[in-house]
Amino acid sequence: MSWYVLRRLALIVPTLFGILVLNFIIVQAAPGGPVERMVAELKGMHTSATGQFAGTSADMIQSGGSAGGSSDASGYRGSQGLPPELIARIEALYGFDKPPLERFLLMLKNYASFEFGDSYYRGRPVTELIVERLPVSISLGLWSTLITYLISIPLGIRKAVRHGTPFDVWSSSAIIVGYAIPSFLFAILLIVLFAGGSYLDWFPLRGLTSDNWQELSWLGKITDYLWHITLPTIAIVIGNFATLTMLTKNSFLDEISKLYVQTAMAKGLSENQVLYRHVFRNAMLIIIAGFPAAFVGMFFTGVLLIEYIFSLEGLGLLGFESVINRDYPVVFGTLFIFTLLGLLLKLVSDLTYVLVDPRIDFDRREF
Repeated sequence: MSWYVLRRLALIVPTLFGILVLNFIIVQAAPGGPVERMVAELKGMHTSATGQFAGTSADMIQSGGSAGGSSDASGYRGSQGLPPELIARIEALYGFDKPPLERFLLMLKNYASFEFGDSYYRGRPVTELIVERLPVSISLGLWSTLITYLISIPLGIRKAVRHGTPFDVWSSSAIIVGYAIPSFLFAILLIVLFAGGSYLDWFPLRGLTSDNWQELSWLGKITDYLWHITLPTIAIVIGNFATLTMLTKNSFLDEISKLYVQTAMAKGLSENQVLYRHVFRNAMLIIIAGFPAAFVGMFFTGVLLIEYIFSLEGLGLLGFESVINRDYPVVFGTLFIFTLLGLLLKLVSDLTYVLVDPRIDFDRREF
């Protein structure tokens, strides 16, 4: 097993490299970018920039606006009439004065030491932004994943055991309804019903904690935190537990129909003994296989709309805003961290296979 772990860890490096190369090429080919946005701001065509962005533009004009000439040959749309010296200053500001290959190699060198640079439009280190947003993503990801698995696995097992009974029928109907309603739509419904929308005003609508959270006692802090996280977590769970429940049910149904289960039952073992001593290990393998992707998706990107609706500044919203604003350091920094975490969780998933079923031997697998 140790040799398998070492091989998997060694494969993380080329995998990360390939993903970064592919995304870097896509970004280079995509229209728009920080230089174009700055040019648009200077030309008065971009009116939705932040105060910091506008302040940077003003500084650029003061430092380079006196130069004459035209930048028709600069290659940037909308740059006609701006001095070439000013365009060069903008390129140097964002590092676009270097060839793409040199920029990519410099990025790899910095990422090797987890140095992701500064955000173009927030003027702060990418690492600082990620750490600042982590509490929201951790809260949503861990609570929703934990509750989803605590509900889905027992429910899926019970549906498999009671397959075809009235319990299976009405629970399947409830699952279908939950699956058919998108998480963001259910979130809006929760706001209307319980967050002062049209009926009750039991839960807060914004943020992860109250403004006076630091002044509360430790019990008050816990209560306030749970009070804020309740509605977003419910919205996420409703949208995700249906798939896992049906996957668990089908996996257990497939195992229950096998000969070794009938043999165990014929020997006089109880239903729980058969389920949890024999069936559980085999049936749970497919559930464990999907855990890394489900966890990473729910942890970071899967709750984007929930973060937006409940005004929660998490990593999903940070990544989305960075893509829209062409904030490349944040885009590539979050991509690097998400990918690395996903690969490590996949390795943890494989190790969990062995804990669930010791008969699995990854050392014999060929890559």
